[in-house]
Amino acid sequence: MGNRLRNTNIMLSLLLVIGLSGTAYEGYTLCKIDRVNQSLRAGKAIEDDAYPYQKKFSSAYDQGRQADYKHAVQTYSQLLEIAPDSAEKARIQFNIANNLFLSGLARRVNNDGTLKDEARYAFIQARMAYEQALRLAPASLPAKFNLSLLHAVMPANMKGALKEQTGMELSNLPIGLP
Repeated sequence: MGNRLRNTNIMLSLLLVIGLSGTAYEGYTLCKIDRVNQSLRAGKAIEDDAYPYQKKFSSAYDQGRQADYKHAVQTYSQLLEIAPDSAEKARIQFNIANNLFLSGLARRVNNDGTLKDEARYAFIQARMAYEQALRLAPASLPAKFNLSLLHAVMPANMKGALKEQTGMELSNLPIGLP
């Protein structure tokens, strides 16, 4: 009886140690997640390497907030390759479109009142990104609203800039040869 009681006590003690170590590990993980969430709420970039996706996303968001739209779009584009699902890809496309839209607004018009080529390009790219976000998440009200806002800002008869023909096409064949 004493031998059996001792074995039971050893087994229960071992289970207690395993349970306490598991609780300590989960507490540590919870503290790490809480630090990441606090950084996100404060609008700071995540410094923890344990969350590479969230770190890159917050970095891209921070770049856009600092009006570095070009780098924000590049960082978001890198995230598209590692996005886990279509809802996340829709959110990334939405953020790409927002940064392109803001970039176009920042470079809006020439001195003569015409739309700058960079702004035109940014608006067209933003429209395509909003449409892609809506293809991935058709019920996204912010994407629908921003797309309608973009259409209101874009000139109705927006065309590409007139370019001079150089006599060469992209294939390096002269224009007009049989």
